Amino acid sequence: MNLKKQFKEGLLTQNPVLVQVLGMCSTMAITTSFFNGLGMGVAVLVILTLSNVIISAIRKIVPDKIRIAMFIVVIAGFVTCVDLLIQAFLPDLAKSLGVFIPLIVVNCIILGRAESFSYKNGVAASFFDGIFQGIGYTVVLLAMCIIRELLGAGTFGGGLLGPDLKGIQILPAQFPAKMLTLPVGGFLVLACLIAAMQWALSKSKK
Repeated sequence: MNLKKQFKEGLLTQNPVLVQVLGMCSTMAITTSFFNGLGMGVAVLVILTLSNVIISAIRKIVPDKIRIAMFIVVIAGFVTCVDLLIQAFLPDLAKSLGVFIPLIVVNCIILGRAESFSYKNGVAASFFDGIFQGIGYTVVLLAMCIIRELLGAGTFGGGLLGPDLKGIQILPAQFPAKMLTLPVGGFLVLACLIAAMQWALSKSKK
């Protein structure tokens, strides 16, 4: 188990969004405010870590033919727990994220890590893989949220005080490019971040 290598992979060389290009649905849909990005990122981090640990712990007693069904059952159980906890303690966040919390069940990041890592490695390594991949995912979400919210609406921290409240006004109302808060803006910001990551990785290799 190499923690430094796992951390580097989760944040940079194998970043789930910018390198593996997984979890695009939630990444594009909810990155319009800092509150949404933080909530979704933490939820995925918790579910990914717990799912990795359980899948790794029971991998030797589960037949290979039913491993995908086993992955989904384990992930669905944790998604349900997290969804109910968010509805109970953070109803504003639950309202804002809507269906995207239950859809974590089929999030490619979690299924992908279950198949490629936790089903083949020990519990400790799988735990840290979930943590680091979750951090990598959360960092990208927050970066997209900040860029889209700041440059698209001129605000920061939207939703922190309530689902219908705007964040702190940073830029004058006439300056923001409203297009960035629309779906096309999400594609543009994500494309720029992916391009920047690929450039950085290629430069580091040279």
